[in-house]
Amino acid sequence: MEPVAQLSQDVPATAASLPEAMLSAVTSLVTLGGPVVAILLAMSVFAAAIVIVKLWQFASLGRGDRARTEASVARWRAGDGRAAIARLDAGGGPLSRVVGTAMAGLLEGRPEAHVREQTEQLAAEELAGLRTYLRGLQAVAQAAPLLGLFGTVIGMIDAFRVLEASGGDVNPAGLAGGIWVALLTTAVGLVVAIPCSLVLAWFDGRVALVRRHMERLATEVLTHPPVPARVVQPHPVAAPRRPHVADAVHAH
Repeated sequence: MEPVAQLSQDVPATAASLPEAMLSAVTSLVTLGGPVVAILLAMSVFAAAIVIVKLWQFASLGRGDRARTEASVARWRAGDGRAAIARLDAGGGPLSRVVGTAMAGLLEGRPEAHVREQTEQLAAEELAGLRTYLRGLQAVAQAAPLLGLFGTVIGMIDAFRVLEASGGDVNPAGLAGGIWVALLTTAVGLVVAIPCSLVLAWFDGRVALVRRHMERLATEVLTHPPVPARVVQPHPVAAPRRPHVADAVHAH
């Protein structure tokens, strides 16, 4: 029982020391790599915040918005326009809002060109909302390798400065500092840039997928306008025949 008790006491201690170990590692990286590594670490925190926000945004869309919109378009094509638009509640995602705008415009009897323009404008706004903060993630993915290369140049400059100051007596330990900084900044720059590039490509793919669904479903709605209800004209009712004078004479 004593090893088990000892293990249960060591686990909380290890969990408590994990943040301290991470902080110590970050401090060591900044101390060894200098300001370039500090900037790269700050950029990685910024990129991680963007990734968390975008993951929450795309997770909130889910597959429910697409399934609900496709079911609504199926009802629309079947001729039940009122029931189709009723399925698209106001709390839906961008796909249902765009398709619902097209349905509402056609049901109100607006010109098709006006409805199409309004739908395209709303679709552009919704897609722009989905691409929010992606420019920041793209900037991090592009700037991180360049900053790593900048740190490499600084490290090599420092190494050659030490080499020049030493004259003929070259101390390898003096060169190691500059070379270490050069390699460290390059590695940190690539570590920050590669995940950002991969996540950015995935986000771009999700936005492109939503755009394709918008175009397809909105086109189905716009090319299948609702069939107007046939107005049955009432048959003209013959006016009551007024009695004629001659009829009155014949009656007598």
